[in-house]
Amino acid sequence: MTEPVVALLGRRDEPTDAVEQYCTHLGEALRTHDFAMEILRVPWKERGWPIALRNLRQRATDWRGRWVLLQYTALAWSPRAFPTEVPRVIKILRDAGARIGVVYHDAQPYSGDRAIDKVRRFVQQRIMRQVLRSSDQAILTVPLEKLTWISSELKKPAFIPVGANLPLLAPFGGASSVHDGEMPVVAVFGVTGGTAGVQEVAQIISAVRGAAKKLGKLRLLVFGRNADAAEAGLRAGLRDQAVALRVAGVLPEGDVEALLRSSDVLLFVRGPISSRRGSAIAGIACGLPVIAFAGNETAAPITDAGVVLVPGGNETALGEALVRVLGDREYHARLAERSRAAYKKHFSWEAIASQYASLLKPPR
Repeated sequence: MTEPVVALLGRRDEPTDAVEQYCTHLGEALRTHDFAMEILRVPWKERGWPIALRNLRQRATDWRGRWVLLQYTALAWSPRAFPTEVPRVIKILRDAGARIGVVYHDAQPYSGDRAIDKVRRFVQQRIMRQVLRSSDQAILTVPLEKLTWISSELKKPAFIPVGANLPLLAPFGGASSVHDGEMPVVAVFGVTGGTAGVQEVAQIISAVRGAAKKLGKLRLLVFGRNADAAEAGLRAGLRDQAVALRVAGVLPEGDVEALLRSSDVLLFVRGPISSRRGSAIAGIACGLPVIAFAGNETAAPITDAGVVLVPGGNETALGEALVRVLGDREYHARLAERSRAAYKKHFSWEAIASQYASLLKPPR
């Protein structure tokens, strides 16, 4: 008998919503475990909180005994990342008799040293703890030991890494161009907006310039969120370099997979790598070595993949890592094999759905 599950989302992220994609892929994988996932939103942005909560209360009358998995990111439930309405959402679900799960896609409160950042962090941490206490099951996308807000009196949540929001239709192929003498291809999947994006562009330019000087001509593929906005800076920084640059914006999942599979390495500079960074895991899912910064959330199982870690912000180390990965065929092959093995064991939707099923199955 198929058991219904509701994935409850806040406002839609633009231009793409990675959390909705996550729920779609997870729902498809859960079918083999006899779960049917329905994706619903609380449209507070469009209708305001009073109407959105009233509508939720009406919908929730049919959810007694059913799992409802609230997908938590601070900005999905608040325009300025003060998610103060989330406890009210949880109370409505509790009053309706639903079994409440919370999936923490934002596994840490926001950082920052400004006064507003400190207030926001305090509010987020308080709400994250309150919601965890009120839930029947919490699911974290980062290992528990890497989180600062989990205290000993709180019930122990489960850790399940995110997967790659890709169809993964093609089987793993044979040797990539780095093995057969063709021009090596470096992929960058997504750039952060604003000031952080400017810094990321500078890091990409520095790393690729350094690698091109030692390896000869390279191809650089930059695509995904904010890639279009980064194009002018990339072209200016790589002018007169032996780098063939291609930039594309947000693409369908199948096109993203095709570009990654045509590449030799993923250069990930959108902050430190961790098990909640879907764009990095997309490279792992496509069997690529990944070069990334290490940080507070960096731990197994992401480090089980073919990930080359460099100290945060070290552009020179990024370039040196590119040279080694693209210049040493045996090293590249070992990293690619580690990525394929880690994907199958930890990051495939089959592996993720199996962990969910073990948590959601009703007690016998």
